Amino acid sequence: MQIAALYDIHSNLPALDGVLREASDLKVDRIVVGGDVLPGPMPREALERLAELECPVDYILGNGEVAVLDCLAGRTPRAPEQYQPTLRWVAGEISSDQVRFISGWPKTLRVTMEGLGEVLFCHGTPRDENEIFTESTPENVLLPIFDSAKAKLVICGHTHMQFERRIGETRVLNAGSGGMPFGEPGADWLLLSPSGIEFRHTSYDLREAAERIRGTKYPQSEEFAARSILQPPSREEMLRVFARAEIKG
Repeated sequence: MQIAALYDIHSNLPALDGVLREASDLKVDRIVVGGDVLPGPMPREALERLAELECPVDYILGNGEVAVLDCLAGRTPRAPEQYQPTLRWVAGEISSDQVRFISGWPKTLRVTMEGLGEVLFCHGTPRDENEIFTESTPENVLLPIFDSAKAKLVICGHTHMQFERRIGETRVLNAGSGGMPFGEPGADWLLLSPSGIEFRHTSYDLREAAERIRGTKYPQSEEFAARSILQPPSREEMLRVFARAEIKG
């Protein structure tokens, strides 16, 4: 069995389509969507595309879905004030059926795979979809979190950068972002198979995608096209940003 782990799509439908084509060519048997399909410029369309897939798809909640659901419930999302109008726009774009569907997603998922054993999928960390850590976060800060998860292999996302590291006895891989990568433009994801785990990077037509995004009514469409598709922030820049927000222990 082969599993595609696709995280942080952020409603970038052109990027999602590119990954799905490649996953189909590789004859992937199952897809795990690791949270943060939302928010983004094409939320209804991205959810519809995933719902159309013929192969099995599992979903977990990301902080983005939690924030949108909070908006719909009249709660203030755990997000900076400047993002609140965008979250409200996304909340108004998705259908009532899609809201009910998202509301049923779990926060973590465990899958047993031949050759890999039990795999724990989470968004941020196994205990909280909002928690930030990177390849350089001190191990002693992370050990209690990952030890309590009781998993030898954890797949996460949230920080939009691919990496692999050991935290105690736990092997941890970040799938990167399918729709808003930091570093090289394109779409990042993971391919899991009995023979191992492969970091994947899918190219797609960036200029066409940027024009499609600019044509939406998304409140941050121009910024998304420029900074999430055409010229994303560098890994070095984002590691400096995350150093201020990461788990401190």
